[in-house]
Amino acid sequence: MAHQVESLAYTGETPWHGLGHSIDNCATPAQMQQAAGLDWQVERVPLTYAHSDNHRESGHYALIRSSDGQFLDAVKSDRWKPVQNQQAFEFFDRFVRAGEMTMEVAGALSGGRRVFALARLKDGFRLARAKEDVTESYLLFTNPHIYGQSVDIRFTPVRVVCHNTLTLALGQKDNEYRVSFNHSREFVVEEAQRLLHATASRLDAYQRQADFLASKHYRPDALEQYFRRIFRPLVPPRPRGDDGYSSSEPSPIRNVALARQVVEDQPGHEFAPGTWWNAFNAVTYLTDHRIGRSDETRLATAWYGRGKMRKKEALDLAMEYAKAA
Repeated sequence: MAHQVESLAYTGETPWHGLGHSIDNCATPAQMQQAAGLDWQVERVPLTYAHSDNHRESGHYALIRSSDGQFLDAVKSDRWKPVQNQQAFEFFDRFVRAGEMTMEVAGALSGGRRVFALARLKDGFRLARAKEDVTESYLLFTNPHIYGQSVDIRFTPVRVVCHNTLTLALGQKDNEYRVSFNHSREFVVEEAQRLLHATASRLDAYQRQADFLASKHYRPDALEQYFRRIFRPLVPPRPRGDDGYSSSEPSPIRNVALARQVVEDQPGHEFAPGTWWNAFNAVTYLTDHRIGRSDETRLATAWYGRGKMRKKEALDLAMEYAKAA
């Protein structure tokens, strides 16, 4: 996953991942698109193959980037409709002009195959028991130029004190109010915009979860079990090294030990000491800032890979343990 981040631009303070270059605040979506190097089109061209010195049609298509001919992916159907980057940024335009959002980060991962934009909403909340603990709300728009993957828009709360992130569907259930377009039909900006009424209810639900977790204290044995469940190996590892795990794979033993260390030492630990809010944030903090080979890999996995799934599971499990406390 080396060199995941191909281009990235941001406004305001340097993002938690420390990547990209800064541009002026109050950038319009169009200005953000250009600054992030995303002002290119996706073209669909027929794929051919050579046989006995003859070139024949394969029936498949290549997705290429107009600016430099970069191959993005192959598609198997002429019904696949690319969503252009310009359309993705037009989604934000109405809200930015109305002062309801500000563009903060945009970029491309994996050679342009995954384009994303992050916008900050006006809403947020403060923890009931510690008003200094602030969480701001964002929308993460992902436009993958990858066959089989859909345009996706998700609610992304960010805890300010430590810049821990979490990506959640807009509804209570993972597929409820999910804004998703699967490329078999045209992307309609207005249709996606209409579904964003769900952000307020999703923020309220997450605030209730945060306040509940901050009101429930963990027992040491329950905390240890929680971390072991979160950092369990996904596949049988190859035995290597002192801890029994390959150096190229995440070590559950090492990650559990790290979680023990940071649970009452992470940024913001003083706001809700000894609670399941700290336990949950220990997982998000490690995923965003400590686990992984580089800032690039941490960014990619935190939003789109195992890190995203781990943090969602950590929230659900923390609620389970807190209810039993």
